[in-house]
Amino acid sequence: MKMTGAQALIECLKREHVEVVFGYPGGAVLTLYDELYKAAFPHILTGHEQGAVHAADGYARATGKAGVCFATSGPGVCNMVTGIATANMDSIPLVIISGQVATSLIGRDSFQEADISGITTPITKHNYLVKEVSELPRVLKEAFFIATTGRPGPVLVDIAKDVFDAECTYTYPENVHLRGYTGTYEGRVSDLDKAVAALAAAERPVFLTGGGIIAANMSPMLRHIVHTLQVPVVTTLMGKGAVSDDYAYHLGMVGMHGSYAANMAVTECDVLVAVGARFDDRVTGVVANFAPQAQIIHFDIDKVEINKIVHAHISVNGDLRWSLPLLADKLSASSADFAMQFKEWRETVRQRHSRHPFQTRQVPHTISPKKLFAAVRDCTDENTIAVTDVGQHQMWAAQFFNLSQPRQFLSSGGLGTMGYGLPAAMGAKVGCPQKTVVLFTGDGSIMMNCQEFMTLAKYGIAIKVIVLQNNVLGMVNQWQRMFYEGHYAASVLADNPDITAVSEAMGVRGWKVTEPEELTTVVREFLAAEGAGVLNVRIPEDENVYPMVPGGKRLDQMVLGGKTVS
Repeated sequence: MKMTGAQALIECLKREHVEVVFGYPGGAVLTLYDELYKAAFPHILTGHEQGAVHAADGYARATGKAGVCFATSGPGVCNMVTGIATANMDSIPLVIISGQVATSLIGRDSFQEADISGITTPITKHNYLVKEVSELPRVLKEAFFIATTGRPGPVLVDIAKDVFDAECTYTYPENVHLRGYTGTYEGRVSDLDKAVAALAAAERPVFLTGGGIIAANMSPMLRHIVHTLQVPVVTTLMGKGAVSDDYAYHLGMVGMHGSYAANMAVTECDVLVAVGARFDDRVTGVVANFAPQAQIIHFDIDKVEINKIVHAHISVNGDLRWSLPLLADKLSASSADFAMQFKEWRETVRQRHSRHPFQTRQVPHTISPKKLFAAVRDCTDENTIAVTDVGQHQMWAAQFFNLSQPRQFLSSGGLGTMGYGLPAAMGAKVGCPQKTVVLFTGDGSIMMNCQEFMTLAKYGIAIKVIVLQNNVLGMVNQWQRMFYEGHYAASVLADNPDITAVSEAMGVRGWKVTEPEELTTVVREFLAAEGAGVLNVRIPEDENVYPMVPGGKRLDQMVLGGKTVS
């Protein structure tokens, strides 16, 4: 069948079961948008290209499907670079389709030309520059395959303007053939035997859950293993939800703002089983002193991550969809009585966790972050998706907003992108329209992509935005208070506009609460109201996130509410 490149692209999206595209038009993609219009293909016009890529990211994290976004050439797709890097750091499957100037103009510094393939090479799993229309179906098939298989990630397809107009004989490939890449990887069974033997000999084991478990959709299998062993669990930020926060021996997040019990458990354990985690510096503290007594077992699909930061005594390199079911079978066949074996250790860490829970201050006549998150949790169901921006509110959300399922906590982990939250929450709601989506953000982060309030109003995307207003860049301000003698350089936001006035000007209703006795009533009314809404909550400007492991310190050298525990 003869088709133009633009028509072929739309057909490819249909074959990949793409439900919606987020994007922003421009000269290089006008032919594509014309075909989009003719096909009545679902498209969300965001207020900014960065909003489009973050929305596709939120859609992907919430649904497990590839998120898709469009942008025009040059400044259009360059505006997506931060969002592409965000997805790449967190292994999120995206297909970014960008326009490029016509093939005859490439390399001539033409109007709105940018070498986006070169720019994004370090921040994509793979990228393409398409200059021949006949290549387009194959490239798109490969792009979706690469983005969603193996360790997921963003794939960029840059398409010259004249390719959209050129004709080809359209045939969509049934299979993908890539030299050196199959999308699946099975490791050595002998490594699993070593892991089981180490657990059988352990007295103080800990499981560390990472985002790879969620990416592989292996949370149910991991939960089965954890409950069988009755082993304590700690989590990375990206791994939140892989094991229910309500599991009796879940110690919470580990690392810089992890719980006292989690950090001490990692410090004292004799076996640490890291599953789908990459040992980010915010998790490890000083690497040389990380888990100093432990035999470390590392499960990961990406061989590059093995021994990159932390030395693994036993590495199980392979897809978790291969390794975890085998691990479960081998543990079941073992003669060890794991539940009895770890009983004393479980009780030790459980008691420690109950003695040292996450806390924020109780300042008279102010709303504490802990009470805010409790009020929201009390008014939402177990299917609620929590989205965050980056900063203090992000850490409080991870600490206080308990979740029972994966894909319910969406946050920029590796890159730490302020401005991620509003468009990502929008994408999550588009992908999961029946679920309540709550964004927790700060008065710094919310300003970075606040133009997307108009997108919420335009398309009736009913997310709930909660702004923790303290008139400062909270985490920056905290570091300045603790380590820079209170020199609040460029971190005070007292002259920020009223965010509810901003949102209402774009069609999204606003609420405010400043008094603690009004909190529960206002939160309940806000969450029950139809449509999108913004709730501005005033919190103390000098509130700190604790525990905190200062830079250059071990995990057991935490600051707890103003005093160091070592």
